Amino acid sequence: MWFTGYSASGKSTLAIETERRLHDLGHLTYILDGDNVRHGLNSNLGFSPEDRAENIRRIGQVSNLFSDAGIFVLTAFISPYRADRDSVRAMHRSGSFIEVFVECPLEVCEERDPKGLYKRARSGEIKEFTGISAPYELPLEPEIVIQTHRAPVEECVERIVAYLRESEFVSKSGTSS
Repeated sequence: MWFTGYSASGKSTLAIETERRLHDLGHLTYILDGDNVRHGLNSNLGFSPEDRAENIRRIGQVSNLFSDAGIFVLTAFISPYRADRDSVRAMHRSGSFIEVFVECPLEVCEERDPKGLYKRARSGEIKEFTGISAPYELPLEPEIVIQTHRAPVEECVERIVAYLRESEFVSKSGTSS
């Protein structure tokens, strides 16, 4: 599952809660996000368009390895460029890549801003910040759209799990199909 959206849209929160729910249903799970990828595997990358593309390519490769091992991998990355997300989709077996667009207005993300990143970007302290000085290309056909500004986390997770059941990634009883 590839969670994409602006910073502070709720990607990590949804990934964590969805991962917890899937784990409780008996699935092997793993979360890849900026905290465990940017400090290790991708510590040599910055935020230029080229480095962002390489960051997403590496994450896509790692997520594909987890998927091949039968593990539900949930990624939470802004991944602002459509072409990068599409190339990750192409790495995965047909039908196994689930793009989750975490839709949230930029103003709401700025109000949430737990790390103060938008404020720093607006002051010019952070260059190439998605939504402020760098673009975010909306997904054209995500499998799931979640509007975190309109529903509580629990309801959003229920929608994601319902999609997984309907698509037979998770059986009606909860275990892998």
